[in-house]
Amino acid sequence: MNKEKIKLFLVDDDAVYLKLLEIEFLQHADFSIQTFATGELCMQALSQYPDVIILDYCLDGIDKTAMNGIETLDKIKAYNPDIPVVMLSGQDKIDVAINCMHHRAFDYVVKSETAFLRLQKIITTIFRYKKMEKELNWYMERM
Repeated sequence: MNKEKIKLFLVDDDAVYLKLLEIEFLQHADFSIQTFATGELCMQALSQYPDVIILDYCLDGIDKTAMNGIETLDKIKAYNPDIPVVMLSGQDKIDVAINCMHHRAFDYVVKSETAFLRLQKIITTIFRYKKMEKELNWYMERM
């Protein structure tokens, strides 16, 4: 069976962390990965319809005038509200997480030793949800 790879966009202004995430995902699952250092670069590639976007909360390490993660999240959701976006941040603050969820992030993950495992579980959850949604739609069409 020829299974299509999950198209994953990783967006982080920390080049080392971005490469670490990319390596982790490539070693542990069958992903097609694109990396971006800014939200603006990610936005330019949205026409490629990623399955999931993992987006850094701050995004101002390279360019202080760059869009931050929330601004990028809002633009992604305006472009296509169905793209799941998982916010990633070094900030372990509940108000930051809540703010991300108010802006329609799928989830919020703190950068830590366990962040990659958490991201893997979230992506699995996203695809279970999508599968259930397809099955429900199929069932509803036949009623």
